[in-house]
Amino acid sequence: MSPRRSASEIRAGLKHPIIDADGHWVEYTPVFAERMRKAAGDKAADGFLATQRRISDALSVSVAERKRRGLAMEGYWTRQSTNTRDRATAMMPRLLYDRLDEIGIDFGIIYPTAGLGIPRIADDETRRAVVRGFNIVTAEYFAKLGDRLTPAAIIPMHSPDEAIAELDYVTRQLGAKVGMFGGGFARPLAAADGLDPALGRFTVTYEMLALDSDHNYDPVWQKCRELGIAPTFHVGGRGFGLRNSPSNFTFNHIGHFAEAGHALAKALFLGGVTRRFPDLRFAFLEGGVGWGCQLFADLIEHWERRGREGIAYMDPKKLDRALLKSLVDQYGYDDIAAELARRDGWPSREEDELTGGVAVLDDYAACDITRKADWIDLYATPYYFGCEADDRMNVTAFGRANPFGARINAIFSSDIGHFDVPDMLSPVPHAYELVEDDLITSDDFRDFTFANAVRLWGTQNPRFFEGTVVADAAAAVLKTTPARAAAE
Repeated sequence: MSPRRSASEIRAGLKHPIIDADGHWVEYTPVFAERMRKAAGDKAADGFLATQRRISDALSVSVAERKRRGLAMEGYWTRQSTNTRDRATAMMPRLLYDRLDEIGIDFGIIYPTAGLGIPRIADDETRRAVVRGFNIVTAEYFAKLGDRLTPAAIIPMHSPDEAIAELDYVTRQLGAKVGMFGGGFARPLAAADGLDPALGRFTVTYEMLALDSDHNYDPVWQKCRELGIAPTFHVGGRGFGLRNSPSNFTFNHIGHFAEAGHALAKALFLGGVTRRFPDLRFAFLEGGVGWGCQLFADLIEHWERRGREGIAYMDPKKLDRALLKSLVDQYGYDDIAAELARRDGWPSREEDELTGGVAVLDDYAACDITRKADWIDLYATPYYFGCEADDRMNVTAFGRANPFGARINAIFSSDIGHFDVPDMLSPVPHAYELVEDDLITSDDFRDFTFANAVRLWGTQNPRFFEGTVVADAAAAVLKTTPARAAAE
């Protein structure tokens, strides 16, 4: 459906800038790889080229062969062709820069395309070389465009030391202000050692950084504090688990960013990261905000049952065996009464004595929740959710249905450059339709397309927007302390 008004018309009628929190450029692989070779050597360039063969390798075999090998159907024809100007815009940052006014965007944070899978490279040496070379070349492409565009540097998370080393390098040597952090990548199970790699890839767990990890990532979060970097995650769940169809890409694609973000957000919360680092801001990109609102409510509901007080209510030792026996006798269940008598009145004593070996019987122990306002401080304030413009669930961020009336931080994410945006002129008008349809207010739209992005990156780094075209407007937002949602 065609937009009702053009992007430039909408932007002209606003009293605030528009910040794109997640646009994409499409690296032209043959040229990009050779630039990497010059900047970081053959291992970087060849390792990068190897990652780009995954899609073509999957598409070059039959559906039957993909099914036999457990390979997911990948997307074909995912680059603009009819819209050749947009194809060129995605390939060349300087052209994107020149078109920003036409697109309706004042300032854009630009994430990779070919680089999205790089943090998942399994071999340590190759991954480090590819990441370093990729970050160097990306910085070169966006040099001198910083008043309106800034690229995300890739931060691998296979170990805290690796992440810290790359954080130091990209911020101090390349001037990076945005980090795209790895997460949700496969870790081989020890029990699968020696298996054929073709089968071993199915015997893995996935790194969630804050829960059940063999590594302590707190030094990484502390380094983010020191460097003024807000961790942002652009991770997916396509190609494994319940999104591994060998024939249908759409089946694999719908919801996969949300699923991956959901797992990371849960782990960071339940692992106590937002409690230990209350000043950090985290973003989960391209999955929308609907799942973020649902997770907020689900965590509260489960806390009521699996938090310290809730789980204590279920303590088997509190069972009144005499009352249970009398009720069984009253209603005439002789066989149950006989079994209970054999068990000394305990319905399932053996099972009830099992607690899985956990040290503390409280799934929320690391969160240390003692008051309603903790839910705002530990979830609604530090978490941000990247939302594509035509996602109608964006309204849930501003709805009254959220617990405590909390506003969940939705950030406008155009996703320009990718197949789901066939026309770069459409994201701003599509986002504004929520205002035109009276589903959100103009103030909501300002938060969505501008103020929330300022708070995400500007709270972490007060100088983030200095020297940009939105510097004055961003400074005004950062001077104002946002009103706390109704939790107190």
